[in-house]
Amino acid sequence: MKLVRSLGLVIATVAVVTGCGTATGPGLQTSARPETPRSTEQNAEPRPADVAEQLRFTAKTLDGNEFSGQSLAGRPAVLWFWAPWCPVCQREAPTVAKVAQTNTGVTFVGVAAQDELPAMRQFVSKYDMGSFVHVADLDAAVWTRFGVTVQPAYAFIGSDGSVDVVKSSMSEPDLAARVDALDRT
Repeated sequence: MKLVRSLGLVIATVAVVTGCGTATGPGLQTSARPETPRSTEQNAEPRPADVAEQLRFTAKTLDGNEFSGQSLAGRPAVLWFWAPWCPVCQREAPTVAKVAQTNTGVTFVGVAAQDELPAMRQFVSKYDMGSFVHVADLDAAVWTRFGVTVQPAYAFIGSDGSVDVVKSSMSEPDLAARVDALDRT
């Protein structure tokens, strides 16, 4: 059983490594909607049925704090999936940081995988990405939850609970436009 599990991890790692910076299909990959309508109360806590299935996760941040994906329910958010060694992620990091800083109405969360904590922390520091939370997805469970097999990738989460995953690099204008559209919903 351990051999089968190890083989599965090796195959998943190879898929991610070989896909660095390449798209695996159309940009819009997944869509999920909540099963029941959101409460009309402005500060109402999301009920479990109101939370997209993909947001039902917990993970540790690079600082070791607990992060709940459910905390993103009911508000626009962007998850950026990256790996410290990925050259495309390295080129894209300053753009992501800039767009995150200029769009304060949208919550950004980095989801780092495929490396160790020290390399992840160094990446965030080097590219001045400390303005938003980064999750250390050491076992790639969050990546798997969103169907991410290549980096960089994005999950655009609407305040209505919709989740659209883009499995490719994005230019600054394209990213800014997608984030601006989220901010208006």
